[in-house]
Amino acid sequence: MQSNPSFGHPMESLTITQMIKNYSVLICLVLSMILLVIASKVYPGGSVLDKNSIGFDWSKNFFSNLFETKAINGSENPGWIWATIGMAFHSIGYGIFFINMSKKLSSRPWATILKLIGAANILFIFLIATPLHDLGVLSIVFTLVGLFAITVFTFKSKLHFLKFCCIFCLLTYYIFFLLFGLGNMDLAVILQKVYTTSSMLLVLGLEYFTKQEDFIQIKLEGQKIQATNR
Repeated sequence: MQSNPSFGHPMESLTITQMIKNYSVLICLVLSMILLVIASKVYPGGSVLDKNSIGFDWSKNFFSNLFETKAINGSENPGWIWATIGMAFHSIGYGIFFINMSKKLSSRPWATILKLIGAANILFIFLIATPLHDLGVLSIVFTLVGLFAITVFTFKSKLHFLKFCCIFCLLTYYIFFLLFGLGNMDLAVILQKVYTTSSMLLVLGLEYFTKQEDFIQIKLEGQKIQATNR
């Protein structure tokens, strides 16, 4: 009797689909970085610090330089399409992350806020790579609000290493804004890479090394304290 060649395909498809769903944040962020690296390799040149520089220098160019159809030195930038697609994956990854984190928190109001931040970031992070760049910068504000809320809940948990990671990540954001505001572009360019890297690592840590029980425990302990005080 001949075997049915299609037998087992639904199970395989389900498994692959489930794996993509489970690792969607990791997949999106990895693809995002790969595409940005490709874009940086073909970037003609020019930076805020030196308009005549050759190529993309990670210590002198902002990521936003990759999204322009023309490089700072005036040449056509063939890498903008790779950078734009990379930012699309980045926005989806962060959006899914905040939506997933909303399902882990025991506070319904904050869970709703994180869900809204996730949905908003899918749009606003991508706008950074478009002519609406200035509007897209709002995504950094949304991200900081979301990460601050998560930091508060993490500090009430027993996730000690992630507590340190949360504080370090937030500090890199604040220091970047301080340097950028003071016009210190030399260090601001570098800090952009630092806060981007620390933020991505924190997102991956929270996504794959925390579970709902870590934050439900916070609610249970709060209920016990209230019952004791009655």
